[in-house]
Amino acid sequence: MAGTFPPRARKIVGLGGTFRQASSSERLVRAVLAECAGMGAEVIMFDGPALARLPHFNPENPVRSDEESALVEAVRGADGIVIGSPGYHGGYSGLVKNAVDLLEDLRGDARVYFDGRPVGLVVTAAGWQACGTTLSAMRDVVHAMRGWPTPVGVAVNSVEQRPFDATGALVDEGVARAVRSQAEQIMGFSMERPA
Repeated sequence: MAGTFPPRARKIVGLGGTFRQASSSERLVRAVLAECAGMGAEVIMFDGPALARLPHFNPENPVRSDEESALVEAVRGADGIVIGSPGYHGGYSGLVKNAVDLLEDLRGDARVYFDGRPVGLVVTAAGWQACGTTLSAMRDVVHAMRGWPTPVGVAVNSVEQRPFDATGALVDEGVARAVRSQAEQIMGFSMERPA
């Protein structure tokens, strides 16, 4: 499949995680990005600690920090996006929501918000119900922002699954298949848009 992509490298942006470096949701987003990179994409990650440095989004204040501007510009130039979050009380985290809210800065672009771009969604939660409701909430947001959630969403029940070993390697083959499938969908759909 890697040989079918045109010469221009696709740019895929990942965002998500928790305040804890190398959280399972961050690791899963990085795993999807690594698969995309293996298919020729340029990737960039905004992990939980990076998102934690963003001030609370204030639509009344047009002045952006360097960190805010970097995220907005990366998404503005992205061909595809991966968003990961833990499931908190049936929804996605405030840390991730604040980052997504900042993307309101894309409202005036010719390609508004996530317009026409594939968006892979990754959720980790303590139970299948929380996985499902969080994934559904994130899909609703992506639809509202004119993006295309990939058919494959990656959901990991942290009570029943341990997808990573002590070194951080993805060892659960079922999760690894979902990660690969999501990356293929992100890359495949992003190829349909003109360079």
